[in-house]
Amino acid sequence: MNSSSQSSDVLLAARISVRYGDKPAVLRDVELDLRTGEVLGLVGQSGSGKSTLAMTILGLLDRKRAQVEGTIQFLGHNLVGLSESELRELRGRKIALVLQSPLSSLNPALKIRTQLKEAWKAHASGTAPECDTAIENALKSVSLSASDEFLRKYPSQMSVGQAQRVLIAMAILHRPALLIADEATSALDVITQSEILALFRELNRTTSMAILYISHDLASVAGICDRIAILHEGQILELAAAQQVLTNPQHEYTQRLMAALPRVPQPQTVSPQSSAAAAGRK
Repeated sequence: MNSSSQSSDVLLAARISVRYGDKPAVLRDVELDLRTGEVLGLVGQSGSGKSTLAMTILGLLDRKRAQVEGTIQFLGHNLVGLSESELRELRGRKIALVLQSPLSSLNPALKIRTQLKEAWKAHASGTAPECDTAIENALKSVSLSASDEFLRKYPSQMSVGQAQRVLIAMAILHRPALLIADEATSALDVITQSEILALFRELNRTTSMAILYISHDLASVAGICDRIAILHEGQILELAAAQQVLTNPQHEYTQRLMAALPRVPQPQTVSPQSSAAAAGRK
């Protein structure tokens, strides 16, 4: 994790509530700060409001149905008050998103090269060589080949892990200040999940990119985040340094989450006397 995460510079400060019509609020007076270069974990069960918070930050909620109250300050802008065209200037360039299912997020009918080029052109107006260089650098950042053979592939010709790395490469093409990873590893096997988590840590370390890592899996959050926020039924119950949340949780709900984590059985220690006695009985 990047040492700059200790900085007090606030990159994003959210103070929001979200509701749909007369229904109970999906998010209630949520207060969340994200510092420059920090990895912040947002943990909660399904239905707790995690993805709603991510979509609110990105301005992707249905404006006709969702009522957003409060402010989201980001790089001098209140995201809640921006128009759709103003938000498009920030999405993909200053704030990027990586979703859960890479093979669903990628267009199955387009080659990887085409999709990467479209992602680059959406926020840049440089030359073709500049585009190629940006794509090559992004792929190298996620440990993928930038060869012509790889770029000619379709999503169906890649593993799920490779497809997720392509999605991350798209997200970091323009070196955004904030990357939102919404359940980005939950569809992966354990080994691939570990590799993607290591990739997030490396990107944070080498680029100072802040990451909002959203997950229902506290175990995966534990290995990557500087701070952890616990979201339950639309409210932040606890937000503190990762070590504190993991070893000394303050809220009763967080304590129950910690107690529910699986424990790896420790091997029993056998004394030399017991070993000798066992050998004598054989």
